[in-house]
Amino acid sequence: MLVAERLQKIVELVSEKGSIRNTELSAIFHVTEETIRRDLYKLEREGKLLRSHGGAVSIREIHTETPFDIREITNIHEKQLIALEAVQHIKPSDRIALDASSTAWYMAKMVPDIAITVLTNSMKVAIELSAKEKIQIISTGGMLSKKSLSFVGPLAERSLDLYHVNKSFISSKGAYLERGISESNELQALIKKKMISIADKTFLLCDFSKFGKQHLTQIADWNQIHHVITDVKTDQKFVEGLQRMSVQVKLVGD
Repeated sequence: MLVAERLQKIVELVSEKGSIRNTELSAIFHVTEETIRRDLYKLEREGKLLRSHGGAVSIREIHTETPFDIREITNIHEKQLIALEAVQHIKPSDRIALDASSTAWYMAKMVPDIAITVLTNSMKVAIELSAKEKIQIISTGGMLSKKSLSFVGPLAERSLDLYHVNKSFISSKGAYLERGISESNELQALIKKKMISIADKTFLLCDFSKFGKQHLTQIADWNQIHHVITDVKTDQKFVEGLQRMSVQVKLVGD
């Protein structure tokens, strides 16, 4: 197969599947993973796909995100209560990671001005915290997702590898008892995976609407989640199921 033909086939596969791994492409085309990495680099420079850690993502995939201004006004009351509870778990001298969720942004608004370090890929979170003098802010950098106002992609993922935090606070689009937590956008899912991997403890912040849903990209199994903070509207069967898996669940609200 000619190189040009292989490149065209790669673009078609990524567009069809939404995302694909280097190992899978290597097996399909009978070439080394190093060759695939060079192919993906070339295709990314041409604007035909986006590289992710260990693979590639369709350019359309980044547009599956719900714009931040819509997420910001969805289930506001529940998200604010969840954020308020999450803030209670932050102590002076903590090093924490906050994702680009609207609930993390509410946390940034509520957290007191104490001596902590916050690692985030969210522009909104970083800007909100910038007015608090005692809080040190570290931004991942990377490719800007304009819908979520957050940084994603290989550079953002690699920057997280440089750090260790006490606690990560993340949200997800889906929370399914049998399959863990998931995201509709692979680039965001990869950032959340990294935030989990560098943390001693992970807090999942999910309102009732996320439970029972399974999206395209898995973030983590429940054995990687230490605490779930959700609202009282969440179906009791999910709460009991998580407790059976030794996940600590905190319900907030009236």
